[in-house]
Amino acid sequence: MRKDIHPPYGPVVFRDKAAGYAFLTRSTATSAKTVEWEDGRTYPVIDVEVSSASHPFYTGNARVMDTAGRVERFERRFGKR
Repeated sequence: MRKDIHPPYGPVVFRDKAAGYAFLTRSTATSAKTVEWEDGRTYPVIDVEVSSASHPFYTGNARVMDTAGRVERFERRFGKR
């Protein structure tokens, strides 16, 4: 690999405030905000809006769309051809 063309790759904490869930991983993403992790070290933290802890698909709270009702409503509005 060529030197000095790659961004720094290091530990980062991604935090989902809505679910109260955070995990430590490595990434090229950085942040000016920091947080003290469970091991006592300070890491940059990136706040995310949705993670696997709060996404409806992964939590089992996904809604099922009533597609049959939508088709019937469309046909009532615009008629069948």
